[in-house]
Amino acid sequence: MFKKLFGKRPTEDTVLAPVTGDLVEITEVPDPTFSQKMMGDGVAIKPTKGEVVSPVKGKIVQLFPTKHAVGIESESGVEYLIHIGLETVSLNGEGFEAHVNQGDKVSAGDLLISFDLDVIAEKAESTITPVVITNDVTSIDSVAPQSVDAGNTQIMTVVK
Repeated sequence: MFKKLFGKRPTEDTVLAPVTGDLVEITEVPDPTFSQKMMGDGVAIKPTKGEVVSPVKGKIVQLFPTKHAVGIESESGVEYLIHIGLETVSLNGEGFEAHVNQGDKVSAGDLLISFDLDVIAEKAESTITPVVITNDVTSIDSVAPQSVDAGNTQIMTVVK
């Protein structure tokens, strides 16, 4: 009955690159938490520009106080974690600026976080940015490694 009243929830996400850079497989992330998919499957990007945009239309479900990571739930119910760099929590927010708050609704391409790529390269273990699906999905189809443009290049199709 509710589906008739409110419409059917989408079941597939077209996921755009949240950062500009070089797309790599998640297994190439030099941290076993990500490379061994302990948090979930996904991809990673070696950023060349210090901006994170929303990869999907949805809602900000988590913005870490240190602004080094953000969680988004898409309209289809898929949860995405974008983790900027490795060991960046120890920077305590240095080099990061959030442009959204928890609970905000976002569209694909909306600016979420700006970050100083030089600060992260100097003070963190790596600038590589994992994009991880943290809940159960039916399938993930990611594109081959390539250069990607934030908000423009499709990097995955995810079916809930």
